Amino acid sequence: MTSPREFIAGTDPRVLRDAMGCFATGVTVVTALAEDGEPVGLTANSFTSVSLDPPLLLVCPAKNAGTTRVLENTEHFAVNVLGTDQKDLSQLFATKGADRFDGFAFETWDYGVPIIPGSLANFECRRHALHDGGDHMILVGEVERVRFEPNRDPLLYFGGKYRRLHFT
Repeated sequence: MTSPREFIAGTDPRVLRDAMGCFATGVTVVTALAEDGEPVGLTANSFTSVSLDPPLLLVCPAKNAGTTRVLENTEHFAVNVLGTDQKDLSQLFATKGADRFDGFAFETWDYGVPIIPGSLANFECRRHALHDGGDHMILVGEVERVRFEPNRDPLLYFGGKYRRLHFT
């Protein structure tokens, strides 16, 4: 049996990252349109429901991601929750410099932002608030439209690796 590891403020940030990795999360791709009309997107696992009335969610993209600058300035965006069969999409949208939409068929709904078909859930949002979150930004969206398939399994991320649900 190994001893628990500890993080104390000011010590190795990798230890803190490993500790945060103990919380299993779903995997999303956040999409929007740049000012020139080009679709943009990034993989994010910092995502949660905030409120049902009004319907709010939040996602926390890294400030150093190129797509984050678009998200800071756009009025509408989408959060696409990935299923177990979409690991390749997660990796594509996490790859710096990749042409993420090359040859990729996406849908658009009411606000023209890219919606990834076949996702476990899609949320089309209007920006509600934007907050500083250290090296990430906290983007709160008001949900305008949703589509979801509750009978499929989510793509999970835990301990720095993709995972699947295991029921006992």
